[in-house]
Amino acid sequence: MGSANGKNKSMAIRELKNCMLCPRRCGADRTKTKGACGEKDKMRVAKAMLHFFEEPPISGTKGSGAIFFYGCNLRCGYCQNAAVSRDTSGGGEVSEEELYKGMLDLQQQGAHNINLVTAAHFAPLVARALRRVKPRLTIPVVYNSSGYELPEALALFEGLVDVYLPDFKYADSSAAKRYSAAEDYPCVAQEAIKEMVRQVGAYREEGGLVKKGVIVRHLVLPGLSRDGERVMRIIAEKFPCARVSVMRQYTPDFNKTGDPHLDRTVTSLEYNRVVNAARELGLEGFMQGADSVGTRFTPDF
Repeated sequence: MGSANGKNKSMAIRELKNCMLCPRRCGADRTKTKGACGEKDKMRVAKAMLHFFEEPPISGTKGSGAIFFYGCNLRCGYCQNAAVSRDTSGGGEVSEEELYKGMLDLQQQGAHNINLVTAAHFAPLVARALRRVKPRLTIPVVYNSSGYELPEALALFEGLVDVYLPDFKYADSSAAKRYSAAEDYPCVAQEAIKEMVRQVGAYREEGGLVKKGVIVRHLVLPGLSRDGERVMRIIAEKFPCARVSVMRQYTPDFNKTGDPHLDRTVTSLEYNRVVNAARELGLEGFMQGADSVGTRFTPDF
């Protein structure tokens, strides 16, 4: 039998009138005002499309059925999707019914999967739509996350998500505070990924396409390759059944931090340092070439 405390926590996660859905626990009444994520209680979608610039087993040959949600509870000063994550203009509202139909439409277009991009702050609403659509889907559901999430919120997706695609941005709390205004990010992300692994288990592919498991992304930032090595060590120690995606696509065009250290691309030495650490630790996964840098890989929102 569950405890009363556990029941109260579950109710709080589903309640957007005193929002405690994410690690910021802002307590906003999102039926009236915006939370720390920048969003109210209505889902907003920027774009639904076949997306070809994810990892190979996600994009495949026909594309991933990506649904980009507005808003984000992080404040990454270099976000390549800032046009969506920081948008405050309104518009783009979708109902649970429209989200349900949108997922079926992407499947009909031939998408290899349904890819929910930054849906955390709408978790209860998205989960309800998924419960309806899941019996009609013949393709996996991918949950594409910043990693800054609470395990109790992720629990809403148990049995509904097949593949988790979280970021693990920093092992260093000072970097997390400086660049994403989230000093607790390293600890929070580890607990979130632990819950993701618990739900979906070991990574599995069929015919070159992912069917189940966790792919942990790490974007190598200029000057932070040593931190990237620490991230790889944590993954190897705590989440050895996951795959890793070591990303080189940091683009200084998006830098709004005011920090000149981020006004350049990552060097080959920095990137290879993280890749080599992953290899030496026995991690399997994906890497990017130098041609991944640039704004052309960002969807036109």
